[in-house]
Amino acid sequence: MKKLLGLLLVICLLFLFGCGQVPATLKVGDPAPDFSLVDLEGKSWTLSELKGQVVFINFWATWCPPCREELPSMQKLYTALATDNFKMLALLSKDKPAVANFLANQSGYTMPILDDSENLAGSKYGLTGLPETYIVDKQGILRQKVIGPAKWDSPGSVQMMMKYINE
Repeated sequence: MKKLLGLLLVICLLFLFGCGQVPATLKVGDPAPDFSLVDLEGKSWTLSELKGQVVFINFWATWCPPCREELPSMQKLYTALATDNFKMLALLSKDKPAVANFLANQSGYTMPILDDSENLAGSKYGLTGLPETYIVDKQGILRQKVIGPAKWDSPGSVQMMMKYINE
């Protein structure tokens, strides 16, 4: 009986922790994990190639109401800060087939939308839910991690981005 309970415990632990490979929690001050993804227009984006620019990385999905709510403020920020020192990447999580229909019913989204339907970047960042946003400085260091929706066109958000852009 003890052997059976021990075996069940080991199986449960392996299931819970993915055979011992628990992803480390990404913290502010850590180097941002590199990724390469393709946007909906077919252009390849590699985070490490964007060094020297502040990069706004947002993980979202069309089925996520808070994600959809924050998209307009992201677009306003993207339009306001469209400079050589700033890039915004909206990483679409797990629902690429739905995005064409979603975007057809929306207007004005011009920021690059990258396909992360296989969770390649999301797994590196250890997502806990959607939306999640990461601000990466010009040296490739994570400076902000925001879990949940935000008002990205607010004066405080714009000021924060300008601070990193001007560093």
